[in-house]
Amino acid sequence: MKSFRSMRRYGKGVLALLFCWSVTAGAEAIDFMPVDSVHTGMEGYAKTVVDGDAITSFNVKVLGVMKDRGPSGDLILAKFSGPVIDQTGGIVHGMSGSPVYLDGKLAGAVAYGWGFADGTIGMITPIADMVSLWNIPYEKQVANPWRDERLIPLGTPLMAYGFDKTSLDYMKSKLPEYGYSTYDTAAADGDGVKKPLEAGGSVAALLVSGDMKLGAIGTVTYVDNDHIVAFGHPFLKRGSVDYFMHNAHIFTVVKSVDSGFKLGSMGAEVGSVTEDRGAGIAGKEGIVAKGIPLTVDVRDLDTGKSRRSVLKVIEANEMTPALAATSLYSLMNKTVDRSGEGSATVNVRITPRDATIEPLERRNMFYSSESITLKGVDEFYNLLDVLMNNRFKAYEIADIAVQADVTKDTKTAVIGDATLSPGVASPGDTIVVNVKLQPFRGEPVEKEIFYTIPKDQPLGKATLEVRGGGVVPLPYLLEKQKYNLTDEIIRRLKTYKDFDEFYNDLRKTDTNNQLVVEILQDGVSMVDDGSDSNGKKAKIEDIEETPLPGDVKKPKAKTDVSDVLGDDKEPQEAKVDTEYVIRGDGQFVLHIMSPADRDKELAKRKKEHQKDVMQAVKEAAQEAKDKANINKVVEK
Repeated sequence: MKSFRSMRRYGKGVLALLFCWSVTAGAEAIDFMPVDSVHTGMEGYAKTVVDGDAITSFNVKVLGVMKDRGPSGDLILAKFSGPVIDQTGGIVHGMSGSPVYLDGKLAGAVAYGWGFADGTIGMITPIADMVSLWNIPYEKQVANPWRDERLIPLGTPLMAYGFDKTSLDYMKSKLPEYGYSTYDTAAADGDGVKKPLEAGGSVAALLVSGDMKLGAIGTVTYVDNDHIVAFGHPFLKRGSVDYFMHNAHIFTVVKSVDSGFKLGSMGAEVGSVTEDRGAGIAGKEGIVAKGIPLTVDVRDLDTGKSRRSVLKVIEANEMTPALAATSLYSLMNKTVDRSGEGSATVNVRITPRDATIEPLERRNMFYSSESITLKGVDEFYNLLDVLMNNRFKAYEIADIAVQADVTKDTKTAVIGDATLSPGVASPGDTIVVNVKLQPFRGEPVEKEIFYTIPKDQPLGKATLEVRGGGVVPLPYLLEKQKYNLTDEIIRRLKTYKDFDEFYNDLRKTDTNNQLVVEILQDGVSMVDDGSDSNGKKAKIEDIEETPLPGDVKKPKAKTDVSDVLGDDKEPQEAKVDTEYVIRGDGQFVLHIMSPADRDKELAKRKKEHQKDVMQAVKEAAQEAKDKANINKVVEK
């Protein structure tokens, strides 16, 4: 007797022949029933697990066939009964995929409940649509697209192991289109032992695996040697995928006035989910889903407490950033075990699979007066997001490592004062900027920065900016406001010539704990030029976030929005690292001259300086002489 798997290579053209054959699934021989043979009044049973790993059954009675009402085609409307249904209060989340047998033949899988009806009424996805997932590409076009919001998939909730509620709320905010509901779960004895999947048994599709787990639990519909189909409805409906396929163990069924659900653990990894489409999920046992390894180390510097988690997250451009950041956020929350202010140092290393691309390594500091754990994960999310969704090439990640150190201390410093030496220079010259930092409740710290004037810098007055790495100069903020340019708009409009330019920009982006010196472009300086009587320099404080490439494009003299984005000329900066999140900025007027004019000006200033020094010496001598005369008078 041929198995169905042996016929898969013949493709969809012979799919109808399935129903003339008896097929084998393990040691069980089973026939398929086509939906055209299903009629009102037929009775049968379904298999599922409601406690532990034991498969039990409940009664099924066909009410009719709903033509083209499901996401993949027809659905079978049925009523369910029996002691199991009485115990659970009806069909519940997690029963999705429960195989339904009519006249001893496999007809499909319990997949949907019906809103505003009792829990004994539901819909069955035909088995033909489910096993067609093995013949991908399979893109059945339905005449009337499935839009009935009253049909409730019985598998939407996510089981979360090792995540806290705050981090799960964060994930939902990053992925609102999926409409997740999440439930905390536990581990069960024997979760580490691999168990073969069987029809009616439990299975889990995971998005995060390892020390922390996140995924949906459902029921296996059919097993053909190492191939399985399950759920009977989409999990996330992402087409060809690579989710982690795990065993699942059911603790109990939780009843709810809305819709009950199976509460279970996610056990050993047993394979990969390869398709996630309208008719359900399909996968293969015995293969390991690729995923992205993620290692997270968090230390609370105040208590000495530390945690490490070794995880895998699925590789999906729109989901990986949120899943990885959520994992980091949860681990930080649990390690610090408090809310509120603090400082964090986060080291990230992202290694691409392409060995010709250097790993991205970034160390940044953050401070927040409200939630330091949240502040500490935002840039990590943004880094992954811009990398995985760049427009140049597929950036496949081989490994991610994150280390975060958190303290309640306020590790911030304000730029208190700065001096420039000299105030004149020629293109190519190196000048020195001395900056005095005032740490929060600490002693002043001085930093020396050497800045080389760009060789193509035009002659004339230039505005030299001194700022913290995470501070956006006030003139640029004013330009953004003037043209109503949000960070997202600028990020979309920012263009790069190629991936190398984009990647280089990303790797060199300033960090919050750096002091940065650069020349602002013409037309945006707020330095007093004589027209403003107050003579104040532009200052901005309390900005801590580091803009990623494209967030702020420094503008030139402008006439329209495209001018605000500037040209592709890369600004030349000088940077020094500090142990503080730097706040504030300020500017100097720097006179750029030809070498000959510069030398004349410096000679003139040197002469004036010497004259000032001589005058100071004379005044000091006179003061000493006067003091000596006074002392003589006093002695007499």
